[in-house]
Amino acid sequence: MFDFKLTPETPKKEHKSDLYDVIIIGGGPAGLTTAISTARDGMETLVLDRESTGGLAATTDIIENYPGFPEGINGMDLMDRFRRQAERFGTEITEFEEVSEVRPIKEGLIEVETDTEQVYRGKTVVIATGSRPKKLNIPGEDEYYGKGVSYCATCDGPLFRGKDVIIIGAGNSGLQEGLPVLDYANKVTFLEFLPSSRAEQILQDRVKAHAKSTLLFNQRVVEIEGEQTVTGVVSIDRETGERQVFPADGVFIYVGYSPYTAFVKDLVDLNQWDYIKTDQHMRTKIPGLYAIGDVRADNPAQMTVSVGDGTKAALDIREFIQEL
Repeated sequence: MFDFKLTPETPKKEHKSDLYDVIIIGGGPAGLTTAISTARDGMETLVLDRESTGGLAATTDIIENYPGFPEGINGMDLMDRFRRQAERFGTEITEFEEVSEVRPIKEGLIEVETDTEQVYRGKTVVIATGSRPKKLNIPGEDEYYGKGVSYCATCDGPLFRGKDVIIIGAGNSGLQEGLPVLDYANKVTFLEFLPSSRAEQILQDRVKAHAKSTLLFNQRVVEIEGEQTVTGVVSIDRETGERQVFPADGVFIYVGYSPYTAFVKDLVDLNQWDYIKTDQHMRTKIPGLYAIGDVRADNPAQMTVSVGDGTKAALDIREFIQEL
């Protein structure tokens, strides 16, 4: 059991509510699923999101593996349905407010402070902050960000209609996000560090069958070149050592993700990749503090699993609050 420090409570600032039953940090599929269940149970529920709600799912052009949509559904449309369902039951949602600190005060009381110096108080808190794309940390990546370098093909892909595009990474994310780009780009070259793709076979088959695509493996990208904007990518073949420049107008980077956990790194247990450890009920070592979705250790970054996380947390929160 976590040993709470029973220090005097932080002086109250302006609050929208004196005490929420549930504060959910992050408005992606996991967080909104919890909100739907807890608000429907009559619990006063607040969702805080550092951006607009929806998370990475909202930036996906087409989602084909979420049950109930045989033809697939646009990610933004699906997440809008999640949000409207949560709000229907009374969930309060605050966007563009990033959490800077979580402070357990005593069992049944946790404070959440944001970058606007707003302090919210909840009986329980759910961390559903997800993850962000990893950077390559190579020359040109920061210099040409927004000038041809992007981490969201769904967002920025249409800017490169009729142009040559490089996608770095041929996992699920790279191939899935690259497919719609193939419809309007002149040519799309996928550069993968590994000797093969670990993406779902259906995605690999679609990319390989497309006339505009080229898929190259064992490629270590070492630099992004440009003048005012991106002009190409420098890569070294890991087998032959050959250095090659691939001309391009746009570069999309999909080389994995890092969790948003810095604000709780001294509060919860993290694994070696900084994902939050929980038990099977989504509980961290601190009573009343939960972690769900892509930010949680052992979550395979699949929306259906994240939704299940959200439901498990909501069920345990109900019991936790009843026992208070």
